Amino acid sequence: MDGFSELRRKAKTRLLTMHFESGVGHIGGNLSSLDLMLYLYHRVIQPCDVFVLSKGHSAGALYTTLWSIGRLSDEDLRQFHRDGTKLSGHPPVKGISDILFATGSLGHGLSLSAGMAMGKAFRSEPGQVFCLLSDGEWNEGSNWEALIFAAHHRLENLLLIIDANGLQGFGTTKDVADLGSLVDKFRAFGLSAEEIDGHDIDAIAGAFARDVRAGPRVIIARTRKGCGVSFMENKMEWHYLPMTPAQYQQALDEVSRA
Repeated sequence: MDGFSELRRKAKTRLLTMHFESGVGHIGGNLSSLDLMLYLYHRVIQPCDVFVLSKGHSAGALYTTLWSIGRLSDEDLRQFHRDGTKLSGHPPVKGISDILFATGSLGHGLSLSAGMAMGKAFRSEPGQVFCLLSDGEWNEGSNWEALIFAAHHRLENLLLIIDANGLQGFGTTKDVADLGSLVDKFRAFGLSAEEIDGHDIDAIAGAFARDVRAGPRVIIARTRKGCGVSFMENKMEWHYLPMTPAQYQQALDEVSRA
């Protein structure tokens, strides 16, 4: 898609630099979700919409995306994870107007999003609520309670995006707690659900463009943890590790050639 490849390269470079300079890990899940956030903020989200990052450990991707649209500065990003920063390791409760909720305790974001969607529907307000979750996050029972609520009230202004990279803190999602087919489970609740390649921009565009008004929607985006960096891709340890100088240089080189 025109212009998106260059945007993605710049954003990945800035994300890697921010994490390297701060000595912070959680890079793998940030790289798996970055394409989705970039597309949302550059092509989909309108002023009347709301975005909730439920998988709060991907705050770096959200900060980088906000930087890419001019909402955060380079100086802001240089303060990532520093003492006294507003750019904490998980989205903060205050200090950034685009972030409405502190998230990171997994399983909370969907409940917040469903409440926001219900409020919008009750007041006949325009706009959608977008909630980005991880696949491992569906081990949390609170998500299923929120899903019951959202399905029962037919919250057609609520869109769930699942960053399904297949890995979580202690292994693969299949080995830790196998949930089987997520798309089948969501459809069993009466939701419109589809699976896409979460790094294929045309597939992402097509999924967001579909207008389904029968209730909440779910996009399950199949992604790769550490996408774009060969030594990180599909490696569970990059849920945690910071980069060495040599790894940082290799990551920059690979991203620049993508």
